[in-house]
Amino acid sequence: MPPFASGDVYAAMSSIPIPTAIAVGEKPDHVSVELSSRRTDMSFLQTRMTADQTLMSVIRTSVALISFGFAMYELFTRLTEQRALTTTAAPRNFGIALVYLGVGMIAVGIAFHIQFMWRLRRERQEMRAAGLLHDENGFPLSLTLVVAVLLLLLGIGAIASVSFGVGPFQ
Repeated sequence: MPPFASGDVYAAMSSIPIPTAIAVGEKPDHVSVELSSRRTDMSFLQTRMTADQTLMSVIRTSVALISFGFAMYELFTRLTEQRALTTTAAPRNFGIALVYLGVGMIAVGIAFHIQFMWRLRRERQEMRAAGLLHDENGFPLSLTLVVAVLLLLLGIGAIASVSFGVGPFQ
């Protein structure tokens, strides 16, 4: 029978290891504050990763809109050039609209991500200044944001190609 079942609570608690910081003489309150600070810092990192995941979702949807819109535009342009279809501006214009929508979506996603990360960094700095966080490292560069910006430039190139007949996709 376990010791705590027999009513000897102190015997059961003696089998629980004492944290190293307390064993060397640190006050339990200081250990608790330090652990809380670390958990808070990890929460900031988790929030940042969640913001990156949200931006990845925007990227995924934008890529789908841009690629499908560009494919529709090219398909109907080629079919019209080969005289397989008579003038069909509506599907072609719908493809162009999808490209515009995808580029607009990624631009808004980038702006939201930058604004959110700016607020998160400011909150983190305020907590560090108040002594609630001890980590001196900032957030590293978001590779998701870099990919989003590159996709935005690619989308702008697609817009130039379908709207004005210039650019890398002619």
